[in-house]
Amino acid sequence: MSDTIPLPEPPPPPAPNADTVVSGPAIAPIERIRLFSSSQWEDLVLEWAHSLKSRYARVNRCGGAGDMGRDVIAVPDESNTTVWDNYQCKHYDRPLMPSDIWIELGKLVYYTHRHEFTYPRQYRFVAPQGVGTTLSKLLEKPGELKAGLISNWDSKCRSLITSTGNVPLEGAMRDYLGHLDFSIFGSTPPLTLLEQHRTTPWHIARFGGGLPPRPGVPTPPMEPDQLETIYLRKLFEAYAEEHGRQVSSVVDVQGDANLVAHYGDSRQEFYSAESLRSFSRDTLPQGSFEQLQEEIHAGIRDLLRGNFDNGYRRLLEVVRTARALQLTAHPLVPRMHLRDRGGVCHQLANDRDDVTWVRT
Repeated sequence: MSDTIPLPEPPPPPAPNADTVVSGPAIAPIERIRLFSSSQWEDLVLEWAHSLKSRYARVNRCGGAGDMGRDVIAVPDESNTTVWDNYQCKHYDRPLMPSDIWIELGKLVYYTHRHEFTYPRQYRFVAPQGVGTTLSKLLEKPGELKAGLISNWDSKCRSLITSTGNVPLEGAMRDYLGHLDFSIFGSTPPLTLLEQHRTTPWHIARFGGGLPPRPGVPTPPMEPDQLETIYLRKLFEAYAEEHGRQVSSVVDVQGDANLVAHYGDSRQEFYSAESLRSFSRDTLPQGSFEQLQEEIHAGIRDLLRGNFDNGYRRLLEVVRTARALQLTAHPLVPRMHLRDRGGVCHQLANDRDDVTWVRT
């Protein structure tokens, strides 16, 4: 009987944590973009282009049928829309090669020659695996790039630019191509795109990784801002019902230490919630903060309809309930302060006619 050789022991697994047990190890963004569909990739490029606010006044997605070879277009100045940049999205499972781009260059030549749109200021290819070595070198040599398009026109462009017929490269269009500036062509590396995309409100929603630290909450100014007008008016109405007399400012309740303290707390809560609104606008997609407000409103709605001795007592109970609501599903929860919850109640009073403390 021959001896058997035991198999070596496998290495120990990495220590698990709660997140990996539930959903597995995180996938790095550079790997995740390779799993995107073509449509998702165009969306990501559009989001990235929006992050270049210092360069562009407007960014649009044109990808789809009838795009005439344009995917994401960016206009630096609305007063002169003939100057524009094109970001051409190509989503393959490999780096781009010259054969992948001839048809795109052919469409650009054809449609600009027909005056469908102007020739762009710059034209960049963006692909999740970047461009290959051969294409990278070719993009650095405009003359060779133009010669390559001419030599590949019949096989890669002639019958593929439109569905209505062949597009031969001859006559006026051949002369037009000869005078075009091919130094406008280049590429944007995927790592550069992802690094800049990280600064947008869409990044965390697409790739996870947690919200960044939240900036400090500003101290309310001594004199209320005009932004505070409505919720403070409703606050003073509640104080008036508690005291049984007219209250139009905090001066009118100076003899009641509890109401003076409540007034100061309410303003701090409001400014805390406003800072959370700004933080959400900078880090999450549009509408995220409004979803949080709606969740809190759903949790306090019955109390707003309930019976209380006066509006001040209703306000106290509403804020107390808001502080205890279970909001674990919202992405802002890990960065919320306790004061934010009361502040959202005051924001709702500011924004909605149906959120009021005193019944009329």
